[in-house]
Amino acid sequence: MRSIDGTLARLFHKQNPGYSGGMPPTGLDPTPPAGGGGLAVEVGLRARQARTARGLSLGAVAAAAGIGKGSLSEIENGMRNPTLSTLYALAHTLDMPLSALLAERAGAQVASPGIVARLLDVREDADATVEVFALALTPGAIHRSDAHGSGVMEQIIVTAGCVRAGTAGEERAVSQGEMHVFPADGPHSYEAIDAPAHAVNIIRTPRSHRASGPRGATGSPT
Repeated sequence: MRSIDGTLARLFHKQNPGYSGGMPPTGLDPTPPAGGGGLAVEVGLRARQARTARGLSLGAVAAAAGIGKGSLSEIENGMRNPTLSTLYALAHTLDMPLSALLAERAGAQVASPGIVARLLDVREDADATVEVFALALTPGAIHRSDAHGSGVMEQIIVTAGCVRAGTAGEERAVSQGEMHVFPADGPHSYEAIDAPAHAVNIIRTPRSHRASGPRGATGSPT
């Protein structure tokens, strides 16, 4: 772990004042952007387009992602409010970054019990997609994430409180002003320690991983 300038923490909270309060409900932020549809509708459209472009059936993707076929159908039709864990499972199965499902929409917010993730930025480098999320965590709940794929790395910078994060079995306590970098190609987790915490999460997904094709799903599109 390394210490960082406290200016980053102050700047983060100045730009994200909404993270000083409690946790919103799980799922996607239901507030639609000006002049556009709700985020759930956009996520469903992106998921359906990715699935059909890969020639995959609804049932095959649902089974590989551990989601009920009916639930996935509702997600694709913008009728269901998926949690962060569900969206990560779907993105992993479709072999795409989470931000792609969120339409690369800065400010897009999604939650699971104990954690809220808000997309701040996404950038395409020559060899990777780099996503930046703001995380808000509450104590008493552990957010566990499955592997994101070969070569994917995560970096967490804690801006308030203390967070236990990292690869399963190798988690570390990361205090305010500290940074922890770990491989996300295996199960990993995040947990606020003793009090609410806030952090910046940077995910780097190599293009070589995304070019490998969808993971664990086969079948014709429906």
